[in-house]
Amino acid sequence: MAAANKPRIIKDYEKLPHEVHEQIKLSYPNGFHNHLIEYMDKDNKKKKALPFEGEEYYYLVKMTVAEAKQIISDDDDYEDGVLRDEVFDEYTDRYNDEDGDDDDSTASSYSGDDDFH
Repeated sequence: MAAANKPRIIKDYEKLPHEVHEQIKLSYPNGFHNHLIEYMDKDNKKKKALPFEGEEYYYLVKMTVAEAKQIISDDDDYEDGVLRDEVFDEYTDRYNDEDGDDDDSTASSYSGDDDFH
């Protein structure tokens, strides 16, 4: 499903399911802070977020540059700001089912309450 056709959700990193955290780490193995984008919130204020396209949803994960750096610093899956190889391999095996038959129950059971356009 193309990103334009997926429901769009804005959420804090902490409020996302653990499985989505793991998939985000696969997409950003060298950390998040260099990949943040700016968007205007509903009050027309500039905010930063990490874009992430999941199986069912397109996310903007709200975080500041400082929060992005702190998340990686506090996460044992990262060493010196880089996703550890064994963690990368584990998550790759878990989420990149080669026969295309992976069951992404996280996306289908997750209901966001913040849509964006």
